[in-house]
Parts: sequence; structure tokens; C-alpha cells
Amino acid sequence: MDSLDLAHTPSFKGGSETFLRNVFENILKTYLRKNPTTERIWELIQSLDNEKICYDHFTFMTLKVEGYGIDSLSSFFMNYGYKIGGGLDFPKKKLRGLWFSPPDVIVPDDGHGLGNGPLPRLVMGEILVDELSPESQAIIRKYLKPEGGKQALLSSILGSLIWEKPTWSEFKQIAEENELAAWAFINGYTMNHLAFAVHRLKHRFSDIKCIIQYLEENGFDLNHDGGVLKVSTDGLLLQVSSISEKLPVEFADGVTKLVPASYIEFTDRLVLPQFKELPYDQIKEFHRREDFALNNA
Repeated sequence: MDSLDLAHTPSFKGGSETFLRNVFENILKTYLRKNPTTERIWELIQSLDNEKICYDHFTFMTLKVEGYGIDSLSSFFMNYGYKIGGGLDFPKKKLRGLWFSPPDVIVPDDGHGLGNGPLPRLVMGEILVDELSPESQAIIRKYLKPEGGKQALLSSILGSLIWEKPTWSEFKQIAEENELAAWAFINGYTMNHLAFAVHRLKHRFSDIKCIIQYLEENGFDLNHDGGVLKVSTDGLLLQVSSISEKLPVEFADGVTKLVPASYIEFTDRLVLPQFKELPYDQIKEFHRREDFALNNA
């Protein structure tokens, strides 16, 4: 992990930047601790040529039950200067999302990681529980008690569920209907995935195709749904990700089963057409594709 000593005094409003970075650092530690394959990929990328990594975004999943949806987690970050950047809706998955742009901070030229690098964008999704079957709704509401969502941030930092674990049959009922709802139900506020900012990597890994080749050569399974390399319709947003590893979970009735955990992603934001003539050393983040829509026709 990176040192949290800040090299410059930031133009930061809303509280201590050091505290916010410490929160992210602990969320990251929990995510890596709970996902061994993801941690191996993270360590490999960091180890190559002493790579100085930056993060494009951190993603979280929630359940839209009163007090537990996006607001339960986003309120903290908005108090520290994060702003809503746009919406992401997936009706077939009964999923609504928002992405948040980070506050302005001063980043040194060699800033990287969470210590003094650019703050990550945030993506938060919420499963529209009211649109699930009555059976699945009843199970979720049985466990998500009023007021519990107030501890969302602490849950993300600790990697512990706010609610009690369900039985295997209860989890299976939800998983057979909606995989994302089941993921959020058993993983809670643990980070769903992080994304490296490929356009900030150096050497050969600044080419996302080299990352794909390297991961496959090292035996990591990549998500082939929709193709290994996902490209937005404008060609300016490129993404590749690992598949969610499956880890053993002991349910409330003593049954142990393998269930999906988190994964890791690589995101490449290309320079917008109106800035393509800029010298490379003058290109800043705002010169690149900003939002998350792959289909932007």
C-alpha cells in the first residue's frame, strides 16, 4: 500500500483529505483480503517495472430497501466533495446506478495509488428490490432491519455484513431470480470491483491489449460476456475484467457453498476528438472520455 503522506496541500473541501484517503485505503485492504485471485492480479500489476498505479473507479452494490440503497453509502462521499456525474440504468437486471466524480485535489506529477494519486470515481448500484418476486422481497426484508443501513461505510471498511447471513435455501431463491441481488445480499457493502486507470499506466501496460495478453498468459480467467474487450460505441471507453471468483460461504443453516465474490477491471479512457492534437504531456483527465456508458449511440 502507498504511504498516506500528502506531498502537497490540496484544495480540498468537506473535511480532511487524509481521512478520506485512509477510508479508501481500508476499503481496498478489505477487498483484497477477501478476494485472493483479485489480490494476485493487483500485486502482479504493481510489481511489474515498479508500476505506479492509479485507480479509475471503485464500484459498490446495494439493495434498495429503505435506508440501504445508494444513499446509505454515497452520503459520506458527497460530504467529502464527490458529485453525481450521471446515471446508469439496467432495467433487465432490475438495477439502477449512479456514478460520482471526485473532488478537486492537487496531485503531484508523480502521484499514484491512494496515497497521493488521483481520487477514484465511484460507481454505486442498487437492486430495485420492489421489482423482485414477493418471495425474494420477503427474504431480503426479513434480514434488512430498519436503521441498519446507517453503518454502510463501516460495513465496507470491515467487510462484514450488517445483517445476519441467510440460509442456503433463501440465498438460492434470490440467486435463481437475480444474480446481482444475491451478490449484494451475501457480500453486502464489500467493494464489488475496482478498476485500474489503464491510460495512467506506463510501459507496455498503457496498451489494454497487452494487459489482456499478460493476464491470459498468467492463467487468469477473463470475462468473455460481450467479448473480452468491451468497447463503447464511440470507441473512447475500453474495458476488460476478470471473472468473479467463487469462494466458500457457510450459510446460517450450516451449509457451505461456493458463491461469487468480487473481481477486478481495467479501464482505458481515450482522448476526446477535440483534444487529439494536444501533446501527450499536456493531456489531463478532463481531456478524456468521462462517463461510463458503453452504448452511447
